[in-house]
Amino acid sequence: MTKRFWNLFKVSPVLVAAAFFAANSALAAEVNEQVTTNVAQLSESQDSNNTFGQVTSVSQFSDVQPTDWAFQALQSLVERYGCIAGYPNSTYRGNRALTRYEFAAGLNACLDRVNELIATATADLVSKQDLATLQRLQEEYSAELATLRGRVDGLEARTAELEANQFSTTTKLVGEGIFAVSDVFGGDRADTDLDPGNNADLNSNTVFSDRVRLNLYSSFTGTDQLQIRLNAGNIVSNVGSPATATAAATGTGTNMTRLGFDGDTGNSVAIDKVNYAFNFTDAVRVKIDASGGELYENVNSFNPDFASSGRGALSRYGRFSPIYRQGQNGAGLTVTFNPNSAISLTGAYLAPTSGTGGVFGANNPGLNNGLFNGDNTIFGQLTFKPNQAFNIGLTYARSYFAGNAANSLFQGTGSAFANNPFGTGTRTESNNYGVQATFQLSSALAISGWGGYTTADARTGVNAGADADAWYWAGSLALKDFGGEGNVLGVIFGQPPKITGGSIKTAAANVNLDDDTSYHLEGLYKFKLSDNIQVTPGVLVIFNPEHNDANDTIYVGTLRTTFTF
Repeated sequence: MTKRFWNLFKVSPVLVAAAFFAANSALAAEVNEQVTTNVAQLSESQDSNNTFGQVTSVSQFSDVQPTDWAFQALQSLVERYGCIAGYPNSTYRGNRALTRYEFAAGLNACLDRVNELIATATADLVSKQDLATLQRLQEEYSAELATLRGRVDGLEARTAELEANQFSTTTKLVGEGIFAVSDVFGGDRADTDLDPGNNADLNSNTVFSDRVRLNLYSSFTGTDQLQIRLNAGNIVSNVGSPATATAAATGTGTNMTRLGFDGDTGNSVAIDKVNYAFNFTDAVRVKIDASGGELYENVNSFNPDFASSGRGALSRYGRFSPIYRQGQNGAGLTVTFNPNSAISLTGAYLAPTSGTGGVFGANNPGLNNGLFNGDNTIFGQLTFKPNQAFNIGLTYARSYFAGNAANSLFQGTGSAFANNPFGTGTRTESNNYGVQATFQLSSALAISGWGGYTTADARTGVNAGADADAWYWAGSLALKDFGGEGNVLGVIFGQPPKITGGSIKTAAANVNLDDDTSYHLEGLYKFKLSDNIQVTPGVLVIFNPEHNDANDTIYVGTLRTTFTF
């Protein structure tokens, strides 16, 4: 069949092209392959960007070279007969699969040219013998043409079925699954007193846990987004603890060892996040959180390589500054002005959940904890992004909370004293100041860091009128494409939140709390197994846990595997 085909060059290049359009059996194989790999390519030829334009010289095609095997045939068809069209971007795309629409357009152009030549009596270019040969070739290739026609018809049927049964025309499903193996090592469990002899055994257990999230993203205008997230997991907040135990009862004894992706629902599925974002104008972006609102998801947190809970740092503190945990799991409003400019400003108001399961949250005004009469955070951030190499943010948050187990100064990040310096149940107001920055030194090296200062005042309880000052800082280093494209070697070092001053620090009952300094050291390697699978081994080291050098150093080893789909 190949010999018969190439003998056509002795007849006429224009007939070779027509026969090629009508009879290339290799095209049938390619179309069949497309059926099994990507049915969406069927509509590509109908795209407005794929319209054809007539060319008069083969040199007008930027992707056709004299060394190409079909160059001479294409040159003849273009320059001698003028029946070949190209794409608007001056390409021919000779290796691209041919659709029925393109086949019809190409064949029609050549046949029109043949008719024109016949009408102008240019019989020396097209003879009756040529036309007879073309008819004979069509007959010889009738079986291949019938097969091709059947496969394309099947492709159209399958495409129609997909369109009729697709998930949604406006909604996209995005999932993430985390499976992690963790264990803790060291001497004794941390506590807050200065007597190392009464610390309980670390009593660690190797745990295997999971977290699965399904996000439904809907868009109605193309620039808006409605998010509904379903969440299930059994990763406890204190590594080494059984699912039914509290951090104080077992495990490490300190929240400084918390993982960045923890959360225990007993693997029961719950809707934990509902929000809607849209462009109010071209320069104003608005996001409304009905539940599960997080500041670190609404604004730039300046730690792009480690901010994600599933694909970032392994630890809770290593993800970003604790200032972005103010107003955690809240309902409210976030507005960003000039979000895509070098200088942008964000303001937010969130009323966080202040009890387990949202019982005392913004959704329950009957308990005097409504959207504007309970726990709340007022937040503002000024962002400078002069270029990709340097980004910096200045952040302020004013928070009010009831001082219960659900809400605290730093939302469980840092020492127990730093989170509730005035005691559980004390209504507390705080002013939080932060500065964060990212330096992209090269395509393979990035440095990020943050520092923060908090002043807090007790409004009720036995410590009413007392105040406290707290500091924290951290820095991270990311080596990108280390050992392979998409891999990241990371190191994070810093000091978790610590009470450093204020009247509560010098009170007799608290004089020995947070006297020393804890240090957070984390090393991890994010290995990109595929576009949808990442494996991250790492180790977390906490020196002087709970800012108490009477406590033994604690080591946390974790192997996290993240699947995205």
